[in-house]
Amino acid sequence: MPSEAPQTHPVGAALVVGGGIGGMQAALDLAAAGIKVYLADRRSSIGGVMSQLDKTFPTNDCAMCTMAPRLVEIGRHRDIEILTLSEVERVQGQPGDFTVTVKRQPRFVDEAKCTGCGTCVSNCPTRNHVQPFDSPRVELDLSHRETVANILARHKNQEGPLMPILQETNAAFNYFPESVLQYIAQETGYPLSHIYRIATFYSAFSVVPRGRHVINVCMGTTCYVRGGERLMEKMSDLLAIQPDQTTPDMKFTLKSVRCIGCCGLAPAIMVGSEFYGKLTRKDLPDIVRKYREAA
Repeated sequence: MPSEAPQTHPVGAALVVGGGIGGMQAALDLAAAGIKVYLADRRSSIGGVMSQLDKTFPTNDCAMCTMAPRLVEIGRHRDIEILTLSEVERVQGQPGDFTVTVKRQPRFVDEAKCTGCGTCVSNCPTRNHVQPFDSPRVELDLSHRETVANILARHKNQEGPLMPILQETNAAFNYFPESVLQYIAQETGYPLSHIYRIATFYSAFSVVPRGRHVINVCMGTTCYVRGGERLMEKMSDLLAIQPDQTTPDMKFTLKSVRCIGCCGLAPAIMVGSEFYGKLTRKDLPDIVRKYREAA
């Protein structure tokens, strides 16, 4: 009498698609039952949109307070493997015996050695717009080249010279001409995108032409209540420009700022590095005339 074929039970792993809070909890529950789990998400990290929430219903708990323990447990669990930048392409088989094809985008780094330091991002040739080796060198006109070359020479042997170089360049040109920033990147070796991040972050810097005298009208709460808005209207009339504009003769740029730290002198303005406080509209023509004559 022929013997019956031995009955087999599918043994394998589970795939959880989606690394949101639900997917994270499902992965933990499956792993707790002794099942190998692959947690796949098309984003570069798990967590989903819950990380963007401030409070969660109905307990009003902090979203990250809810997620953080699960993130740590998943990262440490030996039976959970995270597949980020991954999407399911095809599912074949039957219940209990599936074969899943997952497409993963390349990271170009060894994930096992990644510490999250961010060095790969700061040195990424695509993100930082590093010019190819055969790209032509940036050449400046003689006057600009001499000015920038002297600034670079003064900081040649300093540690971390970029900020002093940009400060002196900004003072020399009153803004950053594009070709000058490209030349600084070329001569110092700093990525151009890194230089642009600094040049556009600080309000003292500008990548658009500015007037010789920058007039900052304080619109902070104290100055606004005491007439800062009227000062801005009057200054705009005197210069015939709107805020964030520059006069055609390149003598004045008018700007609105949140605070200049002179609440006791409100309303106040600042021209360059000079402060003027407790002003009225009738005081402004004399101030503008002073700088026009000086220029």
